[in-house]
Amino acid sequence: MTEIPEHLRKRAEEAKAKAAAKAAGDAPAEAAAEAPAAAESAGDSRIPAHLLARSKSAKANKEGGTIATAPAATGGGVATAVADAAPPPTATGPGGHTQRLLTVVKAGSIQDLKSTPIDKVHVWPHLLAVEFVASLAITVFTLIFSIFVNAPLLELANINQTPNPSKAPWYFLGLQELLTMFHPMVAGVTIPGMGIFLLILAPYIDRNPSNKPEDRKFAISLFTIQMMFWAVLVIIGSFFRGPGFNFVTPWTGGLFFEL
Repeated sequence: MTEIPEHLRKRAEEAKAKAAAKAAGDAPAEAAAEAPAAAESAGDSRIPAHLLARSKSAKANKEGGTIATAPAATGGGVATAVADAAPPPTATGPGGHTQRLLTVVKAGSIQDLKSTPIDKVHVWPHLLAVEFVASLAITVFTLIFSIFVNAPLLELANINQTPNPSKAPWYFLGLQELLTMFHPMVAGVTIPGMGIFLLILAPYIDRNPSNKPEDRKFAISLFTIQMMFWAVLVIIGSFFRGPGFNFVTPWTGGLFFEL
Protein backbone atom coordinates (compact mmCIF):
# COMPACT_ATOMS: atom_id res chain seq x y z
CA MET A 1 0.00 0.00 0.00
CA THR A 2 1.27 3.51 -0.85
CA GLU A 3 2.44 5.56 2.11
CA ILE A 4 0.32 8.69 2.57
CA PRO A 5 2.27 11.85 3.49
CA GLU A 6 1.65 13.42 6.87
CA HIS A 7 0.14 16.67 5.51
CA LEU A 8 -2.41 14.72 3.43
CA ARG A 9 -3.29 12.58 6.44
CA LYS A 10 -3.90 15.66 8.61
CA ARG A 11 -6.01 17.26 5.88
CA ALA A 12 -8.13 14.11 5.61
CA GLU A 13 -8.66 13.97 9.38
CA GLU A 14 -9.75 17.63 9.47
CA ALA A 15 -12.18 17.07 6.61
CA LYS A 16 -13.56 13.98 8.33
CA ALA A 17 -14.07 15.86 11.61
CA LYS A 18 -15.78 18.75 9.83
CA ALA A 19 -18.09 16.40 7.93
CA ALA A 20 -18.98 14.53 11.12
CA ALA A 21 -19.74 17.78 13.00
CA LYS A 22 -21.90 19.10 10.20
CA ALA A 23 -23.74 15.82 9.81
CA ALA A 24 -24.39 15.67 13.58
CA GLY A 25 -25.82 19.22 13.59
CA ASP A 26 -27.98 18.96 10.47
CA ALA A 27 -29.24 15.34 10.42
CA PRO A 28 -32.43 14.36 12.38
CA ALA A 29 -32.38 11.75 15.04
CA GLU A 30 -34.07 9.14 12.84
CA ALA A 31 -31.97 6.44 11.24
CA ALA A 32 -33.67 7.13 7.91
CA ALA A 33 -31.52 10.23 7.44
CA GLU A 34 -28.32 8.18 6.97
CA ALA A 35 -28.37 8.44 3.20
CA PRO A 36 -28.75 12.28 3.03
CA ALA A 37 -25.98 12.66 5.62
CA ALA A 38 -23.73 10.41 3.57
CA ALA A 39 -24.52 12.42 0.47
CA GLU A 40 -23.73 15.67 2.32
CA SER A 41 -20.46 14.23 3.61
CA ALA A 42 -19.66 13.10 0.11
CA GLY A 43 -20.34 16.62 -1.14
CA ASP A 44 -18.00 18.07 1.49
CA SER A 45 -15.20 15.77 0.44
CA ARG A 46 -16.04 16.40 -3.23
CA ILE A 47 -16.37 12.71 -4.12
CA PRO A 48 -18.69 11.96 -7.08
CA ALA A 49 -21.82 9.97 -6.28
CA HIS A 50 -20.98 7.02 -8.52
CA LEU A 51 -17.52 6.69 -6.95
CA LEU A 52 -19.09 6.86 -3.47
CA ALA A 53 -21.57 4.14 -4.42
CA ARG A 54 -18.79 1.96 -5.78
CA SER A 55 -16.82 2.49 -2.59
CA LYS A 56 -19.73 1.49 -0.38
CA SER A 57 -20.41 -1.56 -2.55
CA ALA A 58 -16.80 -2.68 -2.25
CA LYS A 59 -16.87 -2.12 1.52
CA ALA A 60 -20.08 -4.09 1.89
CA ASN A 61 -18.69 -6.88 -0.26
CA LYS A 62 -15.70 -7.10 2.04
CA GLU A 63 -18.00 -7.38 5.06
CA GLY A 64 -20.26 -9.93 3.27
CA GLY A 65 -23.46 -7.87 3.19
CA THR A 66 -25.50 -5.63 0.90
CA ILE A 67 -25.88 -1.88 0.77
CA ALA A 68 -28.19 0.61 -0.91
CA THR A 69 -26.50 3.10 -3.18
CA ALA A 70 -26.90 6.83 -2.62
CA PRO A 71 -29.02 8.82 -5.08
CA ALA A 72 -27.02 9.84 -8.13
CA ALA A 73 -26.80 13.34 -9.45
CA THR A 74 -28.60 12.42 -12.67
CA GLY A 75 -31.53 10.45 -11.23
CA GLY A 76 -33.02 8.58 -8.29
CA GLY A 77 -31.13 5.96 -6.36
CA VAL A 78 -31.87 2.22 -6.38
CA ALA A 79 -30.99 -0.59 -4.01
CA THR A 80 -28.24 -2.78 -5.44
CA ALA A 81 -26.89 -6.10 -4.23
CA VAL A 82 -23.12 -6.19 -3.93
CA ALA A 83 -21.36 -8.53 -6.37
CA ASP A 84 -18.88 -11.04 -5.02
CA ALA A 85 -16.33 -10.29 -7.75
CA ALA A 86 -15.72 -6.68 -6.69
CA PRO A 87 -12.10 -6.12 -5.57
CA PRO A 88 -11.49 -5.13 -1.94
CA PRO A 89 -10.55 -1.51 -1.26
CA THR A 90 -6.87 -0.78 -0.88
CA ALA A 91 -7.05 2.44 1.13
CA THR A 92 -9.62 4.62 2.81
CA GLY A 93 -9.82 8.38 2.93
CA PRO A 94 -11.96 10.92 4.83
CA GLY A 95 -15.23 9.47 6.08
CA GLY A 96 -14.10 5.90 5.36
CA HIS A 97 -14.53 6.37 1.62
CA THR A 98 -12.22 4.67 -0.82
CA GLN A 99 -10.11 7.14 -2.77
CA ARG A 100 -7.70 6.59 -5.60
CA LEU A 101 -4.46 8.54 -5.47
CA LEU A 102 -2.70 9.21 -8.74
CA THR A 103 0.79 9.40 -7.29
CA VAL A 104 2.07 9.90 -3.79
CA VAL A 105 5.86 9.66 -3.77
CA LYS A 106 8.65 11.24 -1.83
CA ALA A 107 10.50 14.14 -3.39
CA GLY A 108 13.85 12.37 -3.36
CA SER A 109 12.64 9.43 -5.42
CA ILE A 110 11.76 11.53 -8.46
CA GLN A 111 15.08 13.34 -8.71
CA ASP A 112 17.34 12.37 -11.59
CA LEU A 113 20.57 11.18 -10.02
CA LYS A 114 22.23 10.27 -13.33
CA SER A 115 24.40 12.88 -14.95
CA THR A 116 23.22 13.72 -18.45
CA PRO A 117 25.99 13.49 -21.07
CA ILE A 118 27.02 16.81 -22.60
CA ASP A 119 29.41 17.66 -25.40
CA LYS A 120 30.78 20.84 -23.80
CA VAL A 121 33.45 21.34 -21.16
CA HIS A 122 34.97 24.41 -19.55
CA VAL A 123 38.07 25.95 -21.11
CA TRP A 124 39.71 26.00 -17.69
CA PRO A 125 40.91 23.57 -16.49
CA HIS A 126 39.90 20.95 -19.07
CA LEU A 127 41.26 22.48 -22.29
CA LEU A 128 44.10 24.64 -21.00
CA ALA A 129 45.50 21.88 -18.79
CA VAL A 130 45.75 19.50 -21.77
CA GLU A 131 47.29 22.18 -23.98
CA PHE A 132 49.83 23.10 -21.29
CA VAL A 133 50.91 19.46 -20.86
CA ALA A 134 51.15 19.06 -24.66
CA SER A 135 53.33 22.19 -24.98
CA LEU A 136 55.65 20.93 -22.24
CA ALA A 137 55.97 17.56 -23.97
CA ILE A 138 56.81 19.20 -27.34
CA THR A 139 59.36 21.51 -25.69
CA VAL A 140 61.13 18.61 -23.98
CA PHE A 141 61.15 16.60 -27.24
CA THR A 142 62.58 19.55 -29.20
CA LEU A 143 65.28 20.15 -26.57
CA ILE A 144 66.39 16.49 -26.52
CA PHE A 145 66.24 16.26 -30.32
CA SER A 146 68.38 19.40 -30.75
CA ILE A 147 71.04 18.00 -28.41
CA PHE A 148 71.64 14.86 -30.48
CA VAL A 149 70.82 16.07 -34.03
CA ASN A 150 72.45 19.08 -35.70
CA ALA A 151 70.35 21.53 -37.69
CA PRO A 152 70.76 21.29 -41.52
CA LEU A 153 72.57 24.62 -41.85
CA LEU A 154 74.57 25.71 -44.88
CA GLU A 155 78.13 27.05 -44.88
CA LEU A 156 78.90 30.56 -43.75
CA ALA A 157 77.47 33.25 -45.97
CA ASN A 158 79.82 34.88 -48.48
CA ILE A 159 79.09 38.54 -49.09
CA ASN A 160 80.89 38.35 -52.43
CA GLN A 161 78.73 35.52 -53.77
CA THR A 162 74.94 35.64 -53.70
CA PRO A 163 73.29 32.23 -54.15
CA ASN A 164 71.24 31.85 -57.30
CA PRO A 165 68.35 31.32 -56.89
CA SER A 166 67.91 33.06 -53.53
CA LYS A 167 64.84 31.52 -51.94
CA ALA A 168 63.07 32.28 -48.68
CA PRO A 169 62.36 29.52 -46.15
CA TRP A 170 59.69 27.08 -47.33
CA TYR A 171 56.96 28.62 -45.17
CA PHE A 172 57.52 31.98 -46.93
CA LEU A 173 57.90 30.59 -50.44
CA GLY A 174 54.18 31.04 -51.12
CA LEU A 175 54.48 34.77 -50.42
CA GLN A 176 57.64 34.99 -52.52
CA GLU A 177 55.79 33.24 -55.36
CA LEU A 178 52.98 35.81 -55.14
CA LEU A 179 55.56 38.61 -55.38
CA THR A 180 56.63 37.31 -58.79
CA MET A 181 53.04 37.60 -60.08
CA PHE A 182 51.54 40.73 -58.47
CA HIS A 183 52.46 44.13 -57.12
CA PRO A 184 54.01 43.97 -53.60
CA MET A 185 50.97 45.75 -52.15
CA VAL A 186 48.62 43.17 -53.64
CA ALA A 187 50.82 40.13 -52.99
CA GLY A 188 51.95 41.08 -49.50
CA VAL A 189 48.87 42.80 -48.06
CA THR A 190 45.67 42.43 -50.07
CA ILE A 191 45.61 38.70 -50.85
CA PRO A 192 46.85 37.45 -47.41
CA GLY A 193 44.56 39.96 -45.68
CA MET A 194 41.49 38.73 -47.58
CA GLY A 195 42.33 35.14 -46.67
CA ILE A 196 42.73 35.94 -42.99
CA PHE A 197 39.52 38.01 -43.00
CA LEU A 198 37.55 35.10 -44.52
CA LEU A 199 38.89 32.76 -41.86
CA ILE A 200 37.80 35.23 -39.16
CA LEU A 201 34.28 35.41 -40.62
CA ALA A 202 33.93 31.63 -41.05
CA PRO A 203 32.64 30.89 -37.49
CA TYR A 204 30.01 33.66 -37.84
CA ILE A 205 28.80 32.48 -41.25
CA ASP A 206 28.72 28.76 -40.45
CA ARG A 207 27.26 28.57 -36.94
CA ASN A 208 26.57 24.84 -36.98
CA PRO A 209 27.93 23.35 -33.69
CA SER A 210 28.30 19.87 -35.16
CA ASN A 211 31.76 18.27 -35.43
CA LYS A 212 30.81 15.99 -38.34
CA PRO A 213 32.39 16.90 -41.71
CA GLU A 214 29.13 16.31 -43.59
CA ASP A 215 27.43 18.98 -41.43
CA ARG A 216 30.18 21.62 -41.87
CA LYS A 217 30.53 21.76 -45.65
CA PHE A 218 31.08 25.54 -45.83
CA ALA A 219 33.77 25.76 -43.15
CA ILE A 220 35.64 22.69 -44.39
CA SER A 221 35.46 23.86 -48.02
CA LEU A 222 36.77 27.32 -47.12
CA PHE A 223 39.67 25.92 -45.09
CA THR A 224 40.53 23.34 -47.77
CA ILE A 225 40.60 25.97 -50.55
CA GLN A 226 42.96 28.23 -48.61
CA MET A 227 45.26 25.37 -47.61
CA MET A 228 45.44 24.03 -51.18
CA PHE A 229 46.03 27.55 -52.57
CA TRP A 230 48.98 28.12 -50.26
CA ALA A 231 50.34 24.57 -50.68
CA VAL A 232 50.39 24.93 -54.48
CA LEU A 233 52.33 28.21 -54.22
CA VAL A 234 54.87 26.62 -51.86
CA ILE A 235 55.34 23.59 -54.16
CA ILE A 236 55.85 25.80 -57.20
CA GLY A 237 58.37 28.01 -55.40
CA SER A 238 60.25 25.00 -54.02
CA PHE A 239 60.58 22.67 -57.01
CA PHE A 240 59.68 24.71 -60.12
CA ARG A 241 61.86 27.81 -59.65
CA GLY A 242 65.48 27.77 -60.77
CA PRO A 243 68.29 30.34 -61.32
CA GLY A 244 66.95 33.87 -61.48
CA PHE A 245 63.75 32.50 -59.94
CA ASN A 246 62.67 31.43 -63.39
CA PHE A 247 60.20 28.63 -64.00
CA VAL A 248 61.94 25.27 -64.59
CA THR A 249 60.88 21.63 -64.55
CA PRO A 250 62.66 19.58 -61.88
CA TRP A 251 62.99 16.49 -64.10
CA THR A 252 64.98 18.44 -66.72
CA GLY A 253 66.60 21.42 -64.96
CA GLY A 254 67.17 19.78 -61.57
CA LEU A 255 66.21 20.75 -58.05
CA PHE A 256 67.10 24.15 -56.65
CA PHE A 257 65.75 23.72 -53.16
CA GLU A 258 67.51 23.05 -49.86
CA LEU A 259 66.13 22.77 -46.36
